[in-house]
Amino acid sequence: MPAPLRGTEYVTIDKGRKYAKGVKTGGMEMSDKETGTPDLSAIRSKKGFIIDMDGVIYHTNVLLPGTREFLEWLKQEHKQFLFLTNSSEKSPLELRHKLLRMGIDVEEGHFYTSALATAAFLSQQSPGCSAYAIGAPGLVNALHDAGITFNDINPDYVVVGETTAYNYEMIVKATQLVNKGARLIATNSDVTGPSENGIIPACRALVAPIEMATGVEAYYIGKPNPLMMRTGLKILGVHSGETAMIGDRMDTDIVAGVETGLETVLVLTGVSTRETVRHFAYRPRFILEGIGDIVPET
Repeated sequence: MPAPLRGTEYVTIDKGRKYAKGVKTGGMEMSDKETGTPDLSAIRSKKGFIIDMDGVIYHTNVLLPGTREFLEWLKQEHKQFLFLTNSSEKSPLELRHKLLRMGIDVEEGHFYTSALATAAFLSQQSPGCSAYAIGAPGLVNALHDAGITFNDINPDYVVVGETTAYNYEMIVKATQLVNKGARLIATNSDVTGPSENGIIPACRALVAPIEMATGVEAYYIGKPNPLMMRTGLKILGVHSGETAMIGDRMDTDIVAGVETGLETVLVLTGVSTRETVRHFAYRPRFILEGIGDIVPET
């Protein structure tokens, strides 16, 4: 393991559930020196949890180890929790059914997506506006439900989210519309995302050709934009000081938590690694092998 980063508690867990010795963070001892067991009470005592999804609880359609136990612990301890995802592909109802297929039952109200955040932003900024959208049904339906009409002639906005139906014609159309004056919006700033087959392109990789062709930088709605974080906390109904942010990305999840005043946990089941953490000026409070490590041993 590399030398510990100041302000970060490294927790290394092997198959036998053995823990590495703790390190001092900010002058406070975070773990028991004699047993080497990490002191996760700062996380476990929180009343609310904002949790990323892909790379944290699953990879595309594969449930990650410890997810089931973590969700059971949340319910047993009567914790408030919200899945806050930068993905704009699926609606909360679709996400609920996706987890049901994996054997996990979570009510629809526990999900908030960048598609919903984007639709809310546009309807607040410009009621009755129109948009040309590149994205999956989760984005299209969110825009429709917010009263945003579709327009491929002279829209107020060009909105880009993740989609597997991306093609050159869409890039050309979006470029032309932005050059005519449409404002460019992206649902999130993730360049890549995790999958069961490795890292794949995400939203920012899709919007980049439009930015390059027009010279216009998109406005990104999802994490780490404070708009999405404030909405997430409002839905959760818990003060930021009583909330933890759990994610797999330093550039979205962790910086969003840091800037919003949440306790932060980076799990190593997604994009960021211990090595990449060292390139950032900010630090997560804890680095865990997986989300299941938050659950106390019985």
